[in-house]
Amino acid sequence: MEAIIELKNADIYQRENLVLKDVNLQVEKGEFLYIIGKVGSGKSSLLKTFYVELPLIEGDGEIVGYPLQSLKRKDIPFLRRKLGIIFQDFQLLIDRSVYKNLEFVLKATGWKQERAIKDRIREVLEIVDMPHSGTKMPHQLSGGEQQRIVIARALLNNPEIILADEPTGNLDPETSEALLHVLKGINNEGKTVIIATHDYPLIRKFPARKVTCENGTVREVGEEEDTIDFESLLNDGMS
Repeated sequence: MEAIIELKNADIYQRENLVLKDVNLQVEKGEFLYIIGKVGSGKSSLLKTFYVELPLIEGDGEIVGYPLQSLKRKDIPFLRRKLGIIFQDFQLLIDRSVYKNLEFVLKATGWKQERAIKDRIREVLEIVDMPHSGTKMPHQLSGGEQQRIVIARALLNNPEIILADEPTGNLDPETSEALLHVLKGINNEGKTVIIATHDYPLIRKFPARKVTCENGTVREVGEEEDTIDFESLLNDGMS
């Protein structure tokens, strides 16, 4: 298997605060991975390290072929085009339609031909089962529908990795399950999907490899631990 993300002896900081120490993590291309842990345990910080919102200060890291510790500022946009990022709070532009939201991203990342833009938007809306939503404004959509549009936005540039930070945090269980079906389908097409979550029922319903942020580092959650009560890991101050 080919590693698409690798951290070796990595220390992750939020400003001067050490959040995670001596992180060793390898994610294979095409893998589906959950990052779990209590509030403030470093889940989001780990994701932010992957898309270089937080710099890697100590240790070594590589993602989609880019070295994190020595990455030049001018190369960050090129790295991010290989990543699709899904946020809990959607971050859609509320003053324009779904189509215009998606068009904005494509034009900002260098797309110029109107026909190619139109075709790509149609493709990603079909992937998330929202083919007729282009003319709607974000406020006309439910939370689950908005999150589907966020997934569509993340797919626009055909990224190698999808990073999702608490993607079901604002959704009801039925909508969350439907959303995980979408993400699993994307993973089945060969994309790497990494989800930071405390959504215990979904972790049970859609089993996959898990790592947990705890005690200032990251450790693998072994299969034998599936028999224990994971809610004790997650419920003590959810994030």
